[in-house]
Amino acid sequence: MAAGSRTEDFPHEIEEQLTSFDASVSSVKTMLEQLISMPRNDLVEKLGPLDQAKLDLMSAYTLNSLFWMYLVTQGVNPREHGIKQELERIRTYMNRVKEISDKKKAARLDKGAASRFLRNALYDPEEKESKTRSASKKDRLLM
Repeated sequence: MAAGSRTEDFPHEIEEQLTSFDASVSSVKTMLEQLISMPRNDLVEKLGPLDQAKLDLMSAYTLNSLFWMYLVTQGVNPREHGIKQELERIRTYMNRVKEISDKKKAARLDKGAASRFLRNALYDPEEKESKTRSASKKDRLLM
């Protein structure tokens, strides 16, 4: 919004919002240019299945969000349009992918190490001695 004549076309109260919107659109444009500059097949080959799903969902969500904004600029209420259900469906899948990636990051329990830890933490030397004595008495009786 560098030109002074451009700022006279709209009320002063929304200047900050328009500047923020312009910065956001520029940021989206830069990201999309980076994504489009690389052939999709090359990009997909470098990614694992989970990252491929994330890329596909991000692409679908971005396109649908842009369409949402287009509808708003055309005076159509997007909440009454099918795009709302599509965005909700994509969000559902995004949450599922997030759950899967969170499960991969979660700590795994080593059952063997946990049982050794508990056995040693609950170790009582007096109990061990009494078991040893009773075992030796049984051995003497059996001989």
